[in-house]
Amino acid sequence: MAEKIPARSVTTTTQEKAVGEEERKAEREFRAAPKLDKSPLHGLWALTNRDLVKWYKNPIQLIISLIQPVVWLGLFGKALNFGSFISSSVPPSQQGAVFQHFFGVSSYFSFLSVGMLSFIILFTAAFGGMSVVWDRRFGFLNKALSTPVGRGAIVTAKVLQSVIRSLIQATIVLVIAVILGMDTSHLSVVTIVGGFTVLFLMSFGLSSLFIMLALRSSDWQTQMAIINLLNLPLLFASNAILPVSIMPSWLQTVVKFNPVSYANDATRQLLIGSTQHLAPLWVDFGVLIGFAAILGALGIVLSWRLLSQ
Repeated sequence: MAEKIPARSVTTTTQEKAVGEEERKAEREFRAAPKLDKSPLHGLWALTNRDLVKWYKNPIQLIISLIQPVVWLGLFGKALNFGSFISSSVPPSQQGAVFQHFFGVSSYFSFLSVGMLSFIILFTAAFGGMSVVWDRRFGFLNKALSTPVGRGAIVTAKVLQSVIRSLIQATIVLVIAVILGMDTSHLSVVTIVGGFTVLFLMSFGLSSLFIMLALRSSDWQTQMAIINLLNLPLLFASNAILPVSIMPSWLQTVVKFNPVSYANDATRQLLIGSTQHLAPLWVDFGVLIGFAAILGALGIVLSWRLLSQ
């Protein structure tokens, strides 16, 4: 006669098997490779903040970057007093009308002050591409490319850190300009927000351009040559320093194809109420939105072709 197995023993064996199966399942899950985060924004802020930390922890770099526009405001803007030239042939009562005719505002200093905002944006954006060159030379770019972070995110992070730096420095320059005597009668929350929206679009487009030019560069001297080649023409072939009306006809044509000119035109209309317009405000915004969108998209697309370890 077969020996009967106690029901309690069968139940215990079944429980042990269930516990063993749960332990094996937990072990398999523990040993399994974690799922990679493949979202387009993965690592974007970490890379952006990395460059910002290097910047704001080095205040000397910030101070040096502000010296040039402050010198232009304090020396060139104040020393080049167009009123002294106008007063020799125009009665004092009519000098304001003459300034309005040529500059669209009551003083050249206010005209130049807003142009200096584009000045600081342009030069900060230009040197944003240098960080790509140094990351490649010191090996950080190779490490970033070996992670799950998308190449588009790497480029976008470089653009964003340059934009944030540009806007902070432009804010400081605007405060200095107001202290030195810039016209503030048209400043309001709406005009300031609109003006900095314009500067954001300009900075985003220019940063994308210079970073795109640095994607395959490993030589800082080549990148500096590119910066010097583009910066001065973009600055002087615009209305940042002088009004378009007093330029030669051929240069006026060039100015109309320069996105920096439309940024200056929009910020002057918003911040100081300029009456001399290169284009209506909606045209300025349209040009800058298209400029930022096209170059931003082009930079991301080219990152897949040009970024390599």
